[in-house]
Amino acid sequence: MKELIKTKKQDITLRFATEEDTPLIFNFIKGLAEYEKLFNEVEATEELLQSNLFGERKFVEILIAEYKGEPAGFAIFFHNFSTFVGKQGIYVEDLFVKPEFRKNGIGKTLLSYITKLAVERNCGRVEWAVLDWNAPAIQFYRSLGSIPKDEWTIFRLNRSALYDLAKEF
Repeated sequence: MKELIKTKKQDITLRFATEEDTPLIFNFIKGLAEYEKLFNEVEATEELLQSNLFGERKFVEILIAEYKGEPAGFAIFFHNFSTFVGKQGIYVEDLFVKPEFRKNGIGKTLLSYITKLAVERNCGRVEWAVLDWNAPAIQFYRSLGSIPKDEWTIFRLNRSALYDLAKEF
């Protein structure tokens, strides 16, 4: 039996994902990638997700949001550390609500619960990234009181650049 987390919104429940949720998580990831116009970058498979999300070493935590009992969205997050704050934080890697369930408070409920966890765990901050063109998400995040860090640019090494630099060592 999956343990439900009751929320202030009667129609919304949250729960931590289990291994049996791997196909659902993969579908959420594909939905997010499609929305972000990055579907061609999805390299994950259900097998990779299952071994890396629920394997021997746990890297992330995953919340599933249900609206009236139907899977409606998810959030994937993990702990990071701020040297300036001197505390751990939570980084939200992905937050996605299916289009047909948007405008029901699901995204806010997911973020509210993550911030509750951050407070309980004595974290110094909660962070995430949003694509520059995603005006609805930016407006939503600003409405919650979050502050964009415009002076920072995200850098990434992946694929061949990752392996090429590793060879330098």
